[in-house]
Amino acid sequence: MTSEDLAPVALGERTWNTWNYAALWISMSLCIPTYMLASSLIEGGMNWWQAILTIFLGNSIVLAPMILNGRAGATYGIPFPVFARVSFGVRGANIPAMLRAIIACGWFGIQTWIGGYALYQMAKLWVPALATLQAVFPASWSLETGPALLFLLFWLLNMVVVHRGVDSIRKLLVFKAFFLPFAALALLFWAIQAGNGLGPILAQPSKFSSSAEFWAFFFPSLTGMVGFWATLSLNIPDFTRYAKSQRAQVVGQALGLPLPMTLFAFIGVVVTSATFIIYGQTIWDPVVLAGRFESKLLVSIAMVAVALSTLATNIAANIVSPANDFANLSPARISFKTGGYITGIIGILIFPWKLIADPSGYIFTWLVGYSALLGPIGGIMIADYYFIRKQLLHLPDLYQYDGRYAYQSGFNVKALLALLGGILPNIPGFLTIIGLLPKGAVWPWLVAVYDYAWFVGFFISAGSYLLLMSGQKQPVVQAPTQPQGEFQVSSI
Repeated sequence: MTSEDLAPVALGERTWNTWNYAALWISMSLCIPTYMLASSLIEGGMNWWQAILTIFLGNSIVLAPMILNGRAGATYGIPFPVFARVSFGVRGANIPAMLRAIIACGWFGIQTWIGGYALYQMAKLWVPALATLQAVFPASWSLETGPALLFLLFWLLNMVVVHRGVDSIRKLLVFKAFFLPFAALALLFWAIQAGNGLGPILAQPSKFSSSAEFWAFFFPSLTGMVGFWATLSLNIPDFTRYAKSQRAQVVGQALGLPLPMTLFAFIGVVVTSATFIIYGQTIWDPVVLAGRFESKLLVSIAMVAVALSTLATNIAANIVSPANDFANLSPARISFKTGGYITGIIGILIFPWKLIADPSGYIFTWLVGYSALLGPIGGIMIADYYFIRKQLLHLPDLYQYDGRYAYQSGFNVKALLALLGGILPNIPGFLTIIGLLPKGAVWPWLVAVYDYAWFVGFFISAGSYLLLMSGQKQPVVQAPTQPQGEFQVSSI
């Protein structure tokens, strides 16, 4: 990534208004993982209103750090990797950037698996032998040969787009904007018709036998809902740096995030609940559900459309930011394209098919697990910007190795200690969930902390950072009289 990519956006280039931000969030909300987010709660035991309430609460909570972190981007025109330099140091900022990038690689892998599996569902209708190919991967991988071939084919298609440049994806984003809402409404209509109306569907009871069982599932699920957008809550300055005003990013995000997510999730809840009535079992994956339809042509059209819309979402949401983060490690050696290739390779190595093999893995291992890493980063950045800096930054020093944000050889050790302090309490619970620690090996209350991973990490890291930084005198910075951004980048 060149220094131009990191430089503050000039005032004349900040053209995004309220509706641009609302449209951005509506577009990102309308994706298969959002549907699966809702349906996984139904599969986990919730009834329809419990699932919808959990999703709405989670998205309303994560809206707060979205807006708070977005404010710095809108004021100074800087992207996330540069904003992270304020609290972590000009070199230390690579640590939170890499943590966030690795998680985005996981999302890239998940979306690629969804797109590839959609193509597999179509291909096996026309070439049934794909479903019976001899196993070539170890049993521990839980990967069948047919789905693996289409997954790799779809992965290659993503890499071709990266090679040709992300501008080639714009037409697909337009296609997605029209197709996914139409497809979602069609699926909702089918569910209501096949399920004999909304009444029987919404009458499906909760599967929890006691309130204790419900709360034991609710709190980690709520953490998972917050974790769903935890990556974007950090790198939201990558988008708000183009805002015409603070009002544009605040109102746009408030309109575009909680309500559209909840409405699309409602479709997922209704359709998933209907599958139990229609098929006698809960089918939480819409791609698997579409594969049950009788018409080969209908399934083929639906699966190709899902693959195309997934490709558009994947490049826009899961390639651009991590590619920039990898490039930020060494702007002279790692280009955007190289960063995109690195993202693609890690996306395979993370075994995405295992992450979404079942709802418990999707929520408790993936969403809650990575929220334990991102919550502390968000806590530190917000605490620093609002309580230490008082929203006042010195832009030129963000691009100097010897400025006020250099700390000790470019690293703010206090921020790193606060980051570690927020992550550590969640490790025993995570290791227990994934089976590396046997149940009973540590205190039950310590394992239970993991249910609140994002919240625990956020507040512990924010509090410890403020405590560690309380004795450090901050240089005086004059309050900006207008949005900042026009100066020459010289060093980094």
